[in-house]
Amino acid sequence: QVQLVESGGGLVQAGDSLRLSCAASGRTISTLRMGWFRQAPGKERDLVAYISSGGSTYYADSVKGRFTISRDNAKNMVSLQMNSLKSEDTAIYYCAARRAGQLIYDYWGQGTQVTVSS
Repeated sequence: QVQLVESGGGLVQAGDSLRLSCAASGRTISTLRMGWFRQAPGKERDLVAYISSGGSTYYADSVKGRFTISRDNAKNMVSLQMNSLKSEDTAIYYCAARRAGQLIYDYWGQGTQVTVSS
């Protein structure tokens, strides 16, 4: 089992930056694919970015060039640096973990609210 706790959300203005953190406990995340998802009101939960156990990254087109995902296996943490925030980035952001060989993300955090005012 992995417990994930997000932090770092808040209210910012368009153009500002924010850094989200996800602290994991229960087991090491070193072999897990770690992802950040977001869900805006009335919309589905979408994948924002992920980082594989080997360090490969993926970004949704909407955040490419603005967001950066990173991991620190020694601290059992994953971060999402969000720059040049836009109002459309407003959502609840969730940290998630996927075990090797699995097709879905097994573990989820409770989410952290990010609100970007224009």
